[in-house]
Amino acid sequence: MVQNILIIEDDADIAEGLHYNLKREGFRTTIAESGEKGLRLALDERSTPSLIILDLMLPGMTGMELCRRLRREPLTESTPVIMLTAKAAESDKIAGLDTGADDYIIKPFSVKEVIARVRAVLRRSEKETAPKYEDSRLSVDFADMRVICEGKDVKLTRKEFALLSHLIQNTGRVATRQQLLDNVWGYSYFGDTRTLDVHIRRLRQKMGDCGNVIETVVGVGYRFIGVK
Repeated sequence: MVQNILIIEDDADIAEGLHYNLKREGFRTTIAESGEKGLRLALDERSTPSLIILDLMLPGMTGMELCRRLRREPLTESTPVIMLTAKAAESDKIAGLDTGADDYIIKPFSVKEVIARVRAVLRRSEKETAPKYEDSRLSVDFADMRVICEGKDVKLTRKEFALLSHLIQNTGRVATRQQLLDNVWGYSYFGDTRTLDVHIRRLRQKMGDCGNVIETVVGVGYRFIGVK
């Protein structure tokens, strides 16, 4: 099946360049010049995008606002989003990724890099569609993004759920901090790893009695061990 990429970008040259090159790689593409139009196209059930490439500096609704809206909509809450922006500061990257983006590409960029990132994000998204994890206390439905601990629903952000999913899919194996940042945040992270540790701490707190299924491997990273 041909995958549909929605490009939300107000710079016509950039949008057309992405459209042309992605089409050559076998993708179907749609262009929106504003956040409002991008939202309408993203929520069109007749042609729901497989992935969204989203510029942050848009007229009207900004890319950040649009990403937050997409994550609130059931139809697009799990649709992969790659942000494009000229903002290169680490704080901007973290803000974008915490808003719900799967990857963050800084302008100017190589079209070949964008295509490689698109393929990588789509592969990660497909891996996350495994059916379920279940033990005597914890149940995780990957398709519905639902977590239940001892009969009670656990409300997680998309990033927290992605962290838990990656750890579960590698049960028993240590995931280094860098591996988690690369796989869940979607870019090679060379700065402070505290943002990951904060997310893990919040994840454990929200999971309550099931929080101890995630083990800290001191000096290395984390491991999912299931019920003790």
